[in-house]
Amino acid sequence: MLLGGLWHGANWTFVAWGAFHGSLLAFERWLGKKTAYGFLPRWARVGMTFVLVLFSWVLFRSPTLGHAVSYLGSMFGATAASGASPLLAAEIYTPYHVVVFAICAALSFQPLEVCQWAEPLTWRKAVALAPLFLFAIGAMFTQKFNPFLYFQF
Repeated sequence: MLLGGLWHGANWTFVAWGAFHGSLLAFERWLGKKTAYGFLPRWARVGMTFVLVLFSWVLFRSPTLGHAVSYLGSMFGATAASGASPLLAAEIYTPYHVVVFAICAALSFQPLEVCQWAEPLTWRKAVALAPLFLFAIGAMFTQKFNPFLYFQF
């Protein structure tokens, strides 16, 4: 994973990301069939994994290790948030976004996987999925140009 981090970019943050990710994978393999937080309910295990992935993305996207440490500190309230944080919070916590977040959270914790829900695909399911597909296409085309990440090197 350290080499995978270097493959993503020539910066110490990528090496730290690879080390963090590799450490989590090694710890998981070391436990074997047991999990570190297997005693928790499913929703808490999913949440815990999500938080660990969020920490790794801070390392992945930070320009320097110092910036990553500062960002992680502000996530835990140890340092004051700076930059565009207040503006981002004002943009995210609109009623529209809160409703979308709630719908996504409800769908994330339902027991069926997407492939299980769609098979076999019936007309009723197709009619339910068509507006979601059109919404996703519309959202994709209203975004600004975002080139493929690896074309930026």
